[in-house]
Amino acid sequence: MSELLGVINPSTPDGIDRAIARAQEAQHTWALTTFSQRRRVLKTLLNWNYPFHNLLGPIISALFTGNAIIVKGSEQTAWSSNYFVEIVKGALVACGHSPELVHAVTCWPTTAEHLTSHPGISHLTFIGSKPVAHHVCTSAAKSLTPVVVELGGKDAAIILDAPNQKPMPASELSRIESIIMRGVFQSAGQNCIGIERVVAMPLAYDYLLSVLPPRIRSLRLGNSLHSLDIDVGAQVSPLNFGKLESLIAEAVSQGAILLAGGKRYNHPEYPSGHYFSPTLLAEVTTDMRIANEECFAPICLLMRAESPSHAVEITNSTIYGLGCSVFGPSSSPLQSVAAGVKTGMVAINDFAAYYAVQLPFGGVRGSGYGRFAGEEGLRGLCNGKSICVDRWGWMGVKTAIPAGLDYPMRETAWEMGKGVVELGYGETLRRKIRGLRRMIGGM
Repeated sequence: MSELLGVINPSTPDGIDRAIARAQEAQHTWALTTFSQRRRVLKTLLNWNYPFHNLLGPIISALFTGNAIIVKGSEQTAWSSNYFVEIVKGALVACGHSPELVHAVTCWPTTAEHLTSHPGISHLTFIGSKPVAHHVCTSAAKSLTPVVVELGGKDAAIILDAPNQKPMPASELSRIESIIMRGVFQSAGQNCIGIERVVAMPLAYDYLLSVLPPRIRSLRLGNSLHSLDIDVGAQVSPLNFGKLESLIAEAVSQGAILLAGGKRYNHPEYPSGHYFSPTLLAEVTTDMRIANEECFAPICLLMRAESPSHAVEITNSTIYGLGCSVFGPSSSPLQSVAAGVKTGMVAINDFAAYYAVQLPFGGVRGSGYGRFAGEEGLRGLCNGKSICVDRWGWMGVKTAIPAGLDYPMRETAWEMGKGVVELGYGETLRRKIRGLRRMIGGM
């Protein structure tokens, strides 16, 4: 079942120019309501997996730092992006501000380069895939526009055993089990910081191997608009299904054990829906392609680690480095494991808590660079300007060039210069005193 929500005309280069010009004009007034050193007009290119949240976050950050913003949503969410931006414009008008501060544009890839290389854009945030990021950064380099890049991930949840090999309390294991279920299957796995790999030490591995299969097999697929008894929704597109099924089949041929799902699901009530069966693969190893490529789907990979250092090695075995979760008793090396994983964010004994509390968000290596959100993200939307003022200027104490160093230079200038260096950097008190004498003598 499908419903036509509306028709969105793609933006043209001229339309993009007009939107940027109107945003620049509106920003002049808006900047007066807050600090003065702003980037003026920002640009955000968004992916489709959280159409409202991913759009609203950059808008709020831009407005709260005194900027205007142009938002380009995914073609998959063209209608909703325009709809949500109209809500923001209405809120601005209701508060007495210009609606031209926020614009939504929708364009095909052939037109997108006009936007990403536009000299009227002062900062660009890109959320998406690595191949597209290469094009965006190449285009932005033409106008030397700074870019924050947030790409995909292959996030791991590391489960440590106690050093004395004593099992964790049942209540704690149950808590971790439920967090893993949420981290993997939320939004049908279409979550950049979702858990794609569960890296567990022997005791935790055996426990999860006993409890996860029945829970995953019991997950209900469907449409939450028509029924509340739904656990997992649809994928935004079926284009990746063939690749996912191939990765799963290849992993099984290499020794992985398929315990649930593994293929697309033809929903009897929603034959046009794009559903993929919640999947569990055990005995996954780092040499399997599925352990290295982002799935972005309801697929849980269970990987065995023999020690904390081995768990770190497995976690770091991919090109990605976005987020990570580390679980274990307080006696386990939680902090050292968190320090050892090559990621931009880590939650200890929790999942994605760094996002909930709005810490700076971003990854390393193949997951991008730069940060948004948090203090660092907000500062990135400002022009840092260093300003120095005479502290005692009001008393007439101001910086002046000493007579000995004033042009034209005197013969004693070199001696005075050496004295300044010795006074500042002499490693002994004797040298510092000698430097002071030289400096005074050259004045």
